[in-house]
Amino acid sequence: MNESTTPRDAHADIREGIRALCANFPPEYHRRVDEERAYPEAFVDALTREGWMAALIPEEYGGAGLGLTAASIIMEEINRAGGNSGACHGQMYNMTTLIRHGSAAQREYYLPRIASGELRLQSMGVTEPTTGTDTTKIKTVAVRKGDRYVVNGQKVWISRVQHSDLMVLLARTTPLEHVAKKSEGLSIFLVDIKEAMKKGMQVRPIPNMVNHETNELFFDELEIPADNLIGEEGHGFKYILTGLNAERVLIAAECIGDGYWFTDKVVDYVKNRVVFGRPIGQNQGVQFPIAEAYIEIEAANLMRYEACRLYDAGKPCGTQANMAKYLAAKASWEAANACIQFHGGFGFASEYDVERKFRETRLYQVAPISTNLILSYVAEHVLGMPRSY
Repeated sequence: MNESTTPRDAHADIREGIRALCANFPPEYHRRVDEERAYPEAFVDALTREGWMAALIPEEYGGAGLGLTAASIIMEEINRAGGNSGACHGQMYNMTTLIRHGSAAQREYYLPRIASGELRLQSMGVTEPTTGTDTTKIKTVAVRKGDRYVVNGQKVWISRVQHSDLMVLLARTTPLEHVAKKSEGLSIFLVDIKEAMKKGMQVRPIPNMVNHETNELFFDELEIPADNLIGEEGHGFKYILTGLNAERVLIAAECIGDGYWFTDKVVDYVKNRVVFGRPIGQNQGVQFPIAEAYIEIEAANLMRYEACRLYDAGKPCGTQANMAKYLAAKASWEAANACIQFHGGFGFASEYDVERKFRETRLYQVAPISTNLILSYVAEHVLGMPRSY
């Protein structure tokens, strides 16, 4: 299948490297992990060992010193090869918060250990049961007591906690009624997960329709060293946006990878599936939905690169990151629908992998930010309409 050339050719070495690694983890591997509701430990270890999970870490700390554009291509290629970056993408976008806002001491201590694979930074604790995407209303609080912060509260849909050593945690350090703007008074901390689970943090897994390790967290007098505060107290909302924008761009790239996987899969199938004496791919009723999905994937791809360009230049990119995520999630879902529809009954058979990827890509209509909230963001912040919520 033809692809536009720029700027993809500039990262051909990254694409080739990820494709070579993914070739060692064929569809049977990912199918078995999904069936066993397991974590792809061997796959993530291989990504770490070859340095891909340290792509964003500066070279002086043992990483590759690449930008978000390169990181997004890594995520795209994993999904295009039939894998699921949801098992490891957290380290990419959480890394940006630590790199851009962590202290010199924090960077010097943690980044080399993350780059080597000694530590994993896969989790971000933001969402809560009663607030969802209304982040400024979170109820988890952190109170300074000497050289410690004491945390109480609850989080939900927190991914990869059981397969991570560190978590970026957002908590309110100044009561909402004592701040001028509701986005003020929030702080972020780096949490040692294993230590936290010994004293003050309870983890309750949430079974779900995708093989995605996610959890509900409960904090009861959890003590965090004051040195684990990232940046200045009270400025955490601004800092966390660094990670959230990166998250949206990376997940857009994953959806683009899924979209190409679905279109490649279904095009191959409909060209060879003969019914009533002709390939079903000869029918316009089959061709048009696939072609439409592919066009939208290509458009989403361009927005992904624009968001990456702005992010890597240190410029505001919230609008582009949101748009890229919206377009890519929509395009991959349309490609998934076409793929399962035209495979007929075989689309529901596990051995074809379509149903697994169908379930995986459906998530991104809802998370990490719903399509409706993106539309509200554009209506208010881009088009100047009154705030709707």
